[in-house]
Amino acid sequence: MFGLEWDDPVDYQSWHLAEYEAALCRLTEQGHVYRCVCSRKGLAVSGNASVYPGFCRDRLVPIGTPHALRIKTGHHAIACNDRLQGLLCQDLAKQHGDFVLQRKEGIIAYTFAVVVDDARQSISHVVRGADLLDETPKQIYLQQLLGLPTPCYLHLPLLVDQQGHKLSKQTRAAPVDLAKPHLTLFQLLQWLKQNPPASLQHAPLADMLAWAVCHWRADKLQKTATITLP
Repeated sequence: MFGLEWDDPVDYQSWHLAEYEAALCRLTEQGHVYRCVCSRKGLAVSGNASVYPGFCRDRLVPIGTPHALRIKTGHHAIACNDRLQGLLCQDLAKQHGDFVLQRKEGIIAYTFAVVVDDARQSISHVVRGADLLDETPKQIYLQQLLGLPTPCYLHLPLLVDQQGHKLSKQTRAAPVDLAKPHLTLFQLLQWLKQNPPASLQHAPLADMLAWAVCHWRADKLQKTATITLP
């Protein structure tokens, strides 16, 4: 619809479960991972929902007991120089605690899966929304433990409504007008401060995207984390 197509064949995470398991085994053998039986509800009641305090670090959890897998974090700084947002530095133990790599249901957490995926696909640059900025130090930490390269990161500002809510179905955001995709792309280029010429407003999608690729300027992007819709 918008002329945006992936250059390579679609790659599904479900095809790479063995790779995630192998990475988990490496971290476990190195002593970085432990079993956790804590529930989200229990952590919320105890007031530890956002920063996990390590309740299960020294607890012996039998293999047959339903459990999540958490990574141990320490009090040392993990830094990232984002190409747009600037320097981000976090003490993982203080700001996140030991975070989950695999949920009790066996589902691999996004933060862990994307580290393995990026390395497998030789990803050199990551461009994504600022809502994932907080996950970046966690991913860099995992990359360091696994001996994987760290990509260059650029986190784009999010579009929010007048109340500051990210546009989504949950906030009943108005749908994108699929009948006029060229106008939507033109507006997005304007919001991203790329200054598209007025003559491009009604151009074919292919021409608009070609112009955007040739004239993309990261230094023109708005550095704040959000862009409020008028």
